[in-house]
Amino acid sequence: MDAVVADVMRETEASIGLLYLQVPGERMLRLVLVSGVSPEIAAPWVRIPADAPVPVADAIRDRRLVWLGGRQEIAHRYPRVGIVLPYDFMLAAAPLADDTTVWGGIVLLWPIWHAPQLDERERTALDACCRRSARLLRRAAEQDPPLPVPTELRVVHPVRPSEADPVLGAAAVDFVERLPLGCCALDLDGRITFINTAAAELVNAGAAALLGRRPWEVLLWLNEPDFEDRYREAVVTRKATSFTVLRRPATWLLFELYPDVTGVSVHIRQVPGPSVTDMPSAVEARTTDPTGTPPDAPTGTPGVPWPVEPVGATAVYQLMHLAASLAEAAGVRDVVELVADQIVPSFGPHGLVLMSADEGRLRIIGHRGYEQEFVDRFDGTPLTADVADAQVLATGVPLFFPTHEDLRRAHPHAPRYEGRNAWAFLPLIASGRPVGSLILSYERPRPFPAAERALLTSLAGLIAQALARARLYDAKHSLAHSLQTGLLPHGLTPFPGVAVAARYLPAGHGMDIGGDFYDLVHASPTSVIAVIGDVQGHNTSAAALMGQVRTAVHAHATAGASPGDILARTNRLMADLDPDRFTSCLIAEFDLSRDRIRLATAGHPPPLLRRPDGRTEIVDVPPGLLLGIGVTDDADYRTTELPWEPGAVLALYTDGLVEAPGSDIGTAMTDLADRLGRCRTADLDDLADEMIRHVTDAAHRTDDVALLLVRREHPAELRPDPNP
Repeated sequence: MDAVVADVMRETEASIGLLYLQVPGERMLRLVLVSGVSPEIAAPWVRIPADAPVPVADAIRDRRLVWLGGRQEIAHRYPRVGIVLPYDFMLAAAPLADDTTVWGGIVLLWPIWHAPQLDERERTALDACCRRSARLLRRAAEQDPPLPVPTELRVVHPVRPSEADPVLGAAAVDFVERLPLGCCALDLDGRITFINTAAAELVNAGAAALLGRRPWEVLLWLNEPDFEDRYREAVVTRKATSFTVLRRPATWLLFELYPDVTGVSVHIRQVPGPSVTDMPSAVEARTTDPTGTPPDAPTGTPGVPWPVEPVGATAVYQLMHLAASLAEAAGVRDVVELVADQIVPSFGPHGLVLMSADEGRLRIIGHRGYEQEFVDRFDGTPLTADVADAQVLATGVPLFFPTHEDLRRAHPHAPRYEGRNAWAFLPLIASGRPVGSLILSYERPRPFPAAERALLTSLAGLIAQALARARLYDAKHSLAHSLQTGLLPHGLTPFPGVAVAARYLPAGHGMDIGGDFYDLVHASPTSVIAVIGDVQGHNTSAAALMGQVRTAVHAHATAGASPGDILARTNRLMADLDPDRFTSCLIAEFDLSRDRIRLATAGHPPPLLRRPDGRTEIVDVPPGLLLGIGVTDDADYRTTELPWEPGAVLALYTDGLVEAPGSDIGTAMTDLADRLGRCRTADLDDLADEMIRHVTDAAHRTDDVALLLVRREHPAELRPDPNP
């Protein structure tokens, strides 16, 4: 796959490439390869839920190319991406798919000077990349055993000829060193790979102390987010940029950044500036000494200086991205997966444990970077225990332990996992109430400077609010689910000579409760009545009305009324209920003694009939008023009669199966009829699954779906039971 990505980037002249694969058994996409940008910038999208509002997820789900022509379009269509990368670039996302399987997706970025659309050559190269990738991935999946999806992100960057040729590289270094100009090179991770003597003198630091470090981490007068933000902008947009900064007491430096596919070249020179006395008060400049240790910096292990890691633009953007993502999370599981998948790659910890306060104990609800056996030992810790995770929840004050010695002094019996050497214990408190604890662990000692502590504390606050909302959502969802489960039939009682299958899918948003319903009523010894309906709305009121309508229909059906009379009587009943909402309903009576179906509708989508020879049609049923819209005694619901042959299947469904934003409902019903006709399985449950397969993505479904299939099993003559 390295070669596939390299080839398509070269042929399309893309500046950045990201390769995603579907995680088997999960609705998750994993970033497995990145080229042309640092992993830190790509960190918010290392793991993406398959239904996330990001370009690659849409490309994979819809099996289509997604093209974004600049910052304005990105901000409008994908605001989360625009929050983290508020720069001007163009983007294409395409699925890696063959005829039967979507394996993943690829994302390519171009500078803004690219043409407004992909040209034919670029589209051809991208299509070839997707087909080639799909072949390779299928071959990997068909091996015995199948090759797993990589868990580590692979970084593949182009190599310059000078890097491959040591003689040429040495000559280039000599050339730059002789220039009286400040020159510096950053790799795509922002680390200094080369700095000449003139540049080191301008920034007042030794070259040895700077190599391998990010400038804004080691030169504290550059630790404002501006420098890092300009570096990020240069890498993402491939556009030259510059800024001026004061190195106190009175030296103004101009930094000019020139990016390409391998990194950023920086030109540094001194420029005139305003008098320092005219400037507002600023933090005094503090540069590194020749050993690379900033003055007054805390120390960790004796003889080993602390790495100074101020909070910069990347962390701020990632915090904003997490906040936007948490705002859309619904239940506790969504919050847990989002926190676990975002914090570890984006904020630097090597381990994470998320705990929820529940009935006086801390319950582990999510973790990353730990073995399950290890975390299970601490599940159920009492809130009164003398441990850090309980202590922070009792006091509301976060605890930071820069070294293992610091943790051991405070909590001698605290467990240590695989050489972790720094910890942050953060309380999760929402509206003054304890919600849980968040534990972050790091492999190296960490000073936790004030800016980082503030960032992590803000992070904990966001998570606490999201977790509190999620718990409330789950409680409401459980109540709604219990109500709806009680109102829908627990099972469809078998009837001799009739096979039945039913499916119900709640909407993907809100409380997952609506007014769709179905029922099967044994009207007489030789007839059965199928009912399907849809009450307007998606809340408990809709569900309650659904229960009343279903009860009324059931009562009139068992009394021997015809399908039209059942609807008319139910409509009159709704005058007394005064529901202030409408209900569609379809009644189908199956008479085995006369081999017929009788149908009546109250504004409901027409049923589908598949005959024994496979011919399928949309049944034309005379329309009637919606129940509740015309509550009058003269409301007319005409009954239509059809022959019912052995092997025939009648499909009743609600509009959630055929309605979608931007689609034509007539076309959708025709497509559904074609799907019913093509599927020749003898198992009615398999047929039901096939008919709803295209709407099983709950995250993007905006309406409930109900489906009821009824098939005549055999032509056996049925006679009335003398003792019904």
